[in-house]
Amino acid sequence: MTDQLKEIVYSKDAIEFVTVAVQYCVFLENFEEIQETELTDKLTKLLPLLYLKASLVPETDTVNEDAPEISVTEEDYNYIVFKLYDVYLTNDAYLEVFLQDMKYSETPITASISEDLADIYQDLKNFITIFERGVTENMNDALYVCMENFKTYWGQKLTNVLRALHSLKYAIGNDGFGDDSEQDDKNDKNELW
Repeated sequence: MTDQLKEIVYSKDAIEFVTVAVQYCVFLENFEEIQETELTDKLTKLLPLLYLKASLVPETDTVNEDAPEISVTEEDYNYIVFKLYDVYLTNDAYLEVFLQDMKYSETPITASISEDLADIYQDLKNFITIFERGVTENMNDALYVCMENFKTYWGQKLTNVLRALHSLKYAIGNDGFGDDSEQDDKNDKNELW
């Protein structure tokens, strides 16, 4: 059983996922005095890689009776949220369309870039904290929980927030983001006709 677990937790795909998860968490914990454009640029590169690596992790099942421990405290979570919110400020809220409640709502539902990124951070940090201790059974269970949460929770958050970040990054006239020349060409053509 232990050899089978080792094949999963030490597989190339699991290790690559762990590597990207660590990069994501370390980045969110340590960025200082960063502009929105730089943060958005980094996240729009890191999030798709994280999604790809998570989708390649081999299937596993739990072996321990107890659920893996939670290491991210409310203070840790709030620290990440406020740190991100301080950068995004007025651009933090975006319209959410992939919520089950949306089909019953008459008003738009908003989500928060900073909260979505912190939600992803929380699951990944809980996972890597256990994984780095090197106890195979616990690593396996943490991987299982993280992948189940990816399928049901943070994977959707990731794709939703990536959509919002993409919009910020490539919005025309947004502090150097986007390509204004393409819009200028369209305006010039419209003026000709």
